[in-house]
Amino acid sequence: MSTAIVQTWYQTWYMTQRQLMVFARQPAYAVITLIQPVIWLFLFGSLFKNVVALGGFGTASYLDYLVPGVVVMSALASNLWAGMGTLEEIQRGTLDRFLTTPASRAALMNGNVVHNGIVTALQSAVIVLLGLVGGAEYPGGVVGVAVLVVASVLLGTVFGALSNALGMLVRERESIIGVNTFLLLPLTFLSSAFMAPDRMPGWIRQVARFNPLDWAMVAGRSALTADPDWGAVLLRGGALLALATAAVWLSIRTFLSYQRSV
Repeated sequence: MSTAIVQTWYQTWYMTQRQLMVFARQPAYAVITLIQPVIWLFLFGSLFKNVVALGGFGTASYLDYLVPGVVVMSALASNLWAGMGTLEEIQRGTLDRFLTTPASRAALMNGNVVHNGIVTALQSAVIVLLGLVGGAEYPGGVVGVAVLVVASVLLGTVFGALSNALGMLVRERESIIGVNTFLLLPLTFLSSAFMAPDRMPGWIRQVARFNPLDWAMVAGRSALTADPDWGAVLLRGGALLALATAAVWLSIRTFLSYQRSV
């Protein structure tokens, strides 16, 4: 491995640690981000618990079906705001000061992405544990849970990187808030987050096939079953990985354009 690549990895981890320290100093934020998933899990889990009687859910417990949806939806919701952190760095002048150093430009961008991935993994694990406390069962065991967490991290990377790119392009909080508000609920409800595909209207089922949010849910749900469809898991996981790679590349290119503008 070349020295340049090693240095990039080292600098990326340094930037990640810097943001993790900020996160660790704000434990209240971590608690607040879990309030909405708890509401989705236990409010919706109770409200729609009898819907599984319609069939098509692959389980007798709606909570079992709901947990992967809440994990993935929470990953999306938290990472959509990644651009706000980038925007704050720009407005404070911190990002511009880093540009005067020989630090890798990829590391400056990817530190935020890796930080969000770690936080997403922790958040996903906590939601899985909350589901377990609520009575959910995971026949797929530790491997199934790991697949679900990885799928949520990949999805978070896609939208976190895109949010970073958006923050550098628009440089306005209102624009980021508007885009996030526009994307969150449509992406959620045009997926199998709350309803089995067989019970959806045909057009929603077709749209869901192209929804990255649904890819992560299908991969996670399948891996959590007693008899996973590993073909479906690998297909959707591979698609998420390819999309995440493209989104990270785009955020780095956008950062280089930002660098030339300052």
